Amino acid sequence: MDKLKRVLSGRDAEEPSGLAEVIDATSLGWGTRVKGFVACFAIGCLCSILGSCLLWIPKKGLVLFAVFYTLGNIASIGSTMFLMGPMKQLKRMFEPTRLIATIVMLVSI
Repeated sequence: MDKLKRVLSGRDAEEPSGLAEVIDATSLGWGTRVKGFVACFAIGCLCSILGSCLLWIPKKGLVLFAVFYTLGNIASIGSTMFLMGPMKQLKRMFEPTRLIATIVMLVSI
């Protein structure tokens, strides 16, 4: 379990003790990260479902759908930043094997 925590938080390799103390002092705890992930992911799912339900409202349904569905997607993708951190998330998204999928997803949003 500790290895999984280190991998998801971006601390694969062992670090010098002074640097490790600074990182531990400035980063979120594992429990806080999981709570943030669950909350953000739940909000994202709720916005996406709400957007789908609002699609059927006459005249303004398409606009409401686009806004809520986009916010839901952004919140769901952003929720994983709680688990591994924003920089590691962005580095992984723009790896050569994932670059085309990332570009298509960002253009679609």
